[in-house]
Amino acid sequence: MTKYIFVTGGVVSSIGKGITSASLGRILRNRGWVVAPMKLDPYINVDAGTMNPFQHGEVFVTDDGTETDLDLGHYERFIDVPCSSGSSITTGKVYRKVIEAERRGDYLGGTVQVIPHVTNEIKRSIVDLGRQQEADIVLAEIGGTVGDIESLPFLEAIRQMRKDFGKENTLFIHVTLVPQVGPWHEIKTKPTQHSVIKLREIGISPDVLVCRSEVPLGDEVKEKISLFCDVPPEAVVESLNAESIYEVPLMYERAGLGELVGNRLGLEDRAQNLAEWEGIVEKIKHPAGRCCIAVVGKYTQNGDSYKSIAEALIHAGGANDAKVDIRWIESQTLESTVDPATVLGDVDGVIVAPGFGDRGIEGKIRAMSYVRESGLPFLGICLGLQMAVIEFARNVCGLEGANTTEVASKAPYPVISVMPDQTKVESKGGTMRLGTYPCNLTAGTLAHGLYGSTRIEERHRHRFEVNNDFRELLISKGLVVSGVSPDYRLVEMIELPSHPFFIATQAHPEFKSRPNRPHPLFLGLVKAALKVGSRNKAHIAL
Repeated sequence: MTKYIFVTGGVVSSIGKGITSASLGRILRNRGWVVAPMKLDPYINVDAGTMNPFQHGEVFVTDDGTETDLDLGHYERFIDVPCSSGSSITTGKVYRKVIEAERRGDYLGGTVQVIPHVTNEIKRSIVDLGRQQEADIVLAEIGGTVGDIESLPFLEAIRQMRKDFGKENTLFIHVTLVPQVGPWHEIKTKPTQHSVIKLREIGISPDVLVCRSEVPLGDEVKEKISLFCDVPPEAVVESLNAESIYEVPLMYERAGLGELVGNRLGLEDRAQNLAEWEGIVEKIKHPAGRCCIAVVGKYTQNGDSYKSIAEALIHAGGANDAKVDIRWIESQTLESTVDPATVLGDVDGVIVAPGFGDRGIEGKIRAMSYVRESGLPFLGICLGLQMAVIEFARNVCGLEGANTTEVASKAPYPVISVMPDQTKVESKGGTMRLGTYPCNLTAGTLAHGLYGSTRIEERHRHRFEVNNDFRELLISKGLVVSGVSPDYRLVEMIELPSHPFFIATQAHPEFKSRPNRPHPLFLGLVKAALKVGSRNKAHIAL
């Protein structure tokens, strides 16, 4: 029978439920178990696609085109399994299915209620994911914190799961904060106690407490938490700050979490294979080299807005035996009289990041001019490709006023325009070109060399593309279209062979990068940036 692990949170948000869930998934995967991770988000949005990155962080896109919470990115990177539509459940999704069923008459005229109809739909989604992925374990994180009104149907549903499947097949893990307060930095357990009390009021008694703390919890503190929260002392697992999030699974393993979960669920005792993960952490923590890469974006004031890009750079840095320092640059700041050279002059590489809307567009274009002319290694992602094309059209092809119709509907040279099959789309949610699509690469190009193949697949999230009316002109002036859709209709990748490292993709390669399999575009960028950094150091030494 499939086992079910539910991770809840208390006291405050953003204390690491996502990393805890992903780390536990890695621990179980290291033992050879098939793990199906999922996120149950209480917000009423159907998905994360229409949410503002400043408020919610990045939107992570799965292979099947589902726009999800960024925690699914953690699941994929840590557990190394593809997530899908079934991996992301929201209040909006649940209620939409319940209402559709009611309209069809599936409830035979009965009054539709939160219990049992909404909770049954939540439970069905959890069970279905396990069946679809043939999982040994479904690992479900409940968004928000205990006590939130929005979370109550989900918490009630997982309470019922224990009744349905038995204590031997269900496990509740509660992540709480154990703060230090006062002039003597006393460790306080009361917030954890009250969080557990609130959880019990709902009918859930946690089996394991993961306690976030900035200092080690002594045996006395663990005993106190054990006594007041009614869990065994060994089930009080301290969770300290880590130098790298990829070290957390190893910390939890040392704390005995893997063995504790296995024993509690009656899992077969299997040997753990930590060698690969320990090697990854070692490279990340103890690099030989160093480089600095600037990320020019529209949402850099919230670090989570480009979470997958940041992680992809960490992966590529580890594989290149280097630490990548990231300089976040708000593109809007480059729209003033600020010379891009004063901001980018001392970095070793540049990423122009994705985004939507007109704010900061001209700043990105100014950054592109500096990158192209200075020879700085460059990677453009989604909007970054579009900005590279606009800059090239204006300053190399002589098309003054070239722009994207996203921000200038009457541009004299609309080198970027809405895709033909998007022209009649009115609804914003889930209507872009989403998910994995194939791409053909031209042999002998930089893209071909980095990927080592002429046929690739990448994830997408966009409405606008290179306008084919200008494709031949761009090519005639030296822009290489190195990747196209199989029907040759869409430009997927461009590069400049006259530049040391200049490549851009309409896709989102950051979503497919893994710590054990860094993405080739990020690998290439970091490798090129390290060469720039070495030359700069040599010049300074002279």
